[in-house]
Amino acid sequence: MTMNVKFSRRSILQMGAAAGFGALAMPAIAQNKPIRVGILQPFTGGLEALGQQGANGAELAFLDANDAGGVGGRMFELVRADTATDPRTAVERTNDLIRREEVSAIVGPVTSANRDAMRPTIERAKMPLLYATDYEGGVCSRYITCYSALPDHWVVPLVKHATETMGKSFYLVGSDYVWPQKMNAAFRAEAEKNGGAVVGEEYTPWGATDYAATLRKIRDSGANTVALTIVGADAITFVKQFAAAGMNKSIRMIFFGFSENYLAGLSHDESNGIVAPADFTSSLVSEDAEKLKSLAHKRYGADAIVSNTVDAHWTLSRMYIEGIRRAGGDDKEAVTDAMVDQSIRSGNGEVYLRKSDRHVDLNVLITEARDGKMNTLVDLGRIVAANQCG
Repeated sequence: MTMNVKFSRRSILQMGAAAGFGALAMPAIAQNKPIRVGILQPFTGGLEALGQQGANGAELAFLDANDAGGVGGRMFELVRADTATDPRTAVERTNDLIRREEVSAIVGPVTSANRDAMRPTIERAKMPLLYATDYEGGVCSRYITCYSALPDHWVVPLVKHATETMGKSFYLVGSDYVWPQKMNAAFRAEAEKNGGAVVGEEYTPWGATDYAATLRKIRDSGANTVALTIVGADAITFVKQFAAAGMNKSIRMIFFGFSENYLAGLSHDESNGIVAPADFTSSLVSEDAEKLKSLAHKRYGADAIVSNTVDAHWTLSRMYIEGIRRAGGDDKEAVTDAMVDQSIRSGNGEVYLRKSDRHVDLNVLITEARDGKMNTLVDLGRIVAANQCG
């Protein structure tokens, strides 16, 4: 199901008066025509916390643009759609957004499985897809723009840090789909380069409720550290059972994709000591971080979670908005060309969107959870990942 939501705090009569760059280049009828954007996220199916955070980040960018008068006097109209964390549903909703809702771009989804399922439809329709989730790398497409932490951003520096400070023996546990499998392949390669060893590797089904057997294998393996790529509500279940078994007292945990979303579902005892890579955390103290947090709290309330997911979707959506300004309208091909080769301030400093492969060079942190916050252990600064087009 899709839901149309038109956001603006200004009246329709103000739209023409607020016309800015590019307005004169557009026909008079088009000047007031909304620019429709699909927000395609998993609002059900186990990843709803991530889906809502992604939606909040994207909407924050588009709503703020509307409050400033839109682009060339044109407002953004957002159409929410639910992937239900299911590839087939994601494809169906993509077709709905393209054919029935006539959107100019789509923001989403979350999982690599959904993104890969959607890709043929996206490329046939020449529809810009704004993908703002960390993933395993390898996407090279004119129509998919990625604000994504790749293994070069997260796995490579974190494995080096782990082998130096956490031990050299690892047990890898992930959800049973492509992202965990490829992240773990990268992890294994880096561990071996750094003198470490993977002593166990396991993939768990979606919706698992009992990890007792997996926990026994981890304990018996002699691993110093568990590296976790389980996602969504399943990850919360695993961490709680890991802590309840007392294993967090003797075995360290690395958690890829960990953020304030997960902290909200865990006690301090359950989360303390989790080490994770991130591009942004709400505990950052900087002008950029404070700006994002202030905007999000003003829009969504003082208790709103401002996570890595919010920052990624907010920043990539603003890159798309800048592409529209540069192109003088929302023509898909023109915006696809115009939005790359730009730098913009994220919640964690300036980032750059490359023309060569439509991926962003990110500023990366190594963090540790402590008393309900993600504290920075190492600020790695800008990391330029390998070109994903080879």
